[in-house]
Amino acid sequence: MLFLGVNIDHIATLRQARYKSAQFNQEPDPIALARLCVEAGAHNITAHLREDRRHMQDRDLILLKKQIKAPLNFEMAITPPMIDFALKLKPTEVCLVPEKRQEVTTEGGLDVLTHFTKIKKATAKIQSQGIAVSLFIDPIEDQVKAAAGTGAQFIELHTGVFANSKSKTTQKKELLRLNKALCLGKSLGLTVNAGHGLNYQNITPFIQALPEVNTLNIGHTIVSRSIEVGLFRAVQEMVQLLKK
Repeated sequence: MLFLGVNIDHIATLRQARYKSAQFNQEPDPIALARLCVEAGAHNITAHLREDRRHMQDRDLILLKKQIKAPLNFEMAITPPMIDFALKLKPTEVCLVPEKRQEVTTEGGLDVLTHFTKIKKATAKIQSQGIAVSLFIDPIEDQVKAAAGTGAQFIELHTGVFANSKSKTTQKKELLRLNKALCLGKSLGLTVNAGHGLNYQNITPFIQALPEVNTLNIGHTIVSRSIEVGLFRAVQEMVQLLKK
């Protein structure tokens, strides 16, 4: 079964465009809208607490954990403060991601090979509290093998090259590369998720090429669509595309 994780970061982006901090009675409210996503069929809620707090705030994550009756996928950089926060928050899953202050959005996967020891230690520490760990990586064979070596239960394949390419040839090559990484990950005992740049237009060929992916984490396109049709319908439309 293919699951949909809705990333609600950009709901908070809209809020932060007007308000500097997350307080009561500020809109849009990521917590209320996360609840609506679940009611519309989302399997889990994904949220990235960035070090510069550009969208999601600490309070948002705490309330999501307390109030939303769905798995919480907490995206975070591998820093001591974030690890400490995750251990207190105790989300269902932590997805470790690279983070650069100047980037608009995450630009690529973790380099697990280069930072293997650091990632393995962080993974073990987080798992010691009963939290599952996922590593956001590029679909590269050596990175998949290294990810399995850290002890993480999940990987999330970075789909940005596929999603951002305008060339059909490049898209087909990237789908083959992604599927190869997926198959390798599964053979190593990993559960394989995917995300980044997937939208209503490219989701069908992606699923057809990678039918064994577990969860697709999608955010910006759903939030954008919600401006036209409302969030409940926007999530429902994506759920229906996944079911097809």
